[in-house]
Amino acid sequence: MKLIIGNKNYSSWSLRGWLAAKQSGLAFEEITVPLFGDDWDQRKRHDDDIAPSSGKVPVLWDGDAVVWDSLAIIEYLADKVGRDRFWPKPDDARAMARSMVAEMHSSYQALRAECPMNMRRQVEPAELTDAARADVVRILTLWAEARARFGRGGPFLFGTYSAADIIYAPVVSRFMTYGIGVPGFALAYMEAVWDHEWLQSWLAAAETEDWVIEQYEVPRAK
Repeated sequence: MKLIIGNKNYSSWSLRGWLAAKQSGLAFEEITVPLFGDDWDQRKRHDDDIAPSSGKVPVLWDGDAVVWDSLAIIEYLADKVGRDRFWPKPDDARAMARSMVAEMHSSYQALRAECPMNMRRQVEPAELTDAARADVVRILTLWAEARARFGRGGPFLFGTYSAADIIYAPVVSRFMTYGIGVPGFALAYMEAVWDHEWLQSWLAAAETEDWVIEQYEVPRAK
């Protein structure tokens, strides 16, 4: 398999696809395409690796099979290696995990717009709009319920590492970058995600990148 991803510092969806590939346990080749480079418009149209997704990343190639969109990649890999590797076994836990993943996939537009992922930066606590604050409250509420109901088996949302943690990993990064205050249970969860060896590996690679995407840089970065 090969996984096409964007710049590790900025590409939240690439992070999700990459974590899914790591969670699968399958070997894969990693190929990085610099997003929004000088030749980006042309590359989106003519690069065979990313043409199926119209230039969106990540893209997973498995022989002649091609999958794009991080959630689709999670589901494709779960079919290959067994769904229990990605999703909780009990029906009630799995139902909540799927709902949380789908909500993250389709929601929180204000938080995304105001706090783009930028793993190399740390800023003064962000002044969020009411809409973004509502997104934060909603996320923390879901995290609290998942941890209270299903988190007894470990430090992650449903105890052991799952698709839910993969999908919310960039949110953890955003909360840390923008100094968003969270209660103690959420901080403990965020530290577990942040300290995971895969995320630390991704972060180390992000810090060595020399690409800068100006629209994703934060004006108050230290």
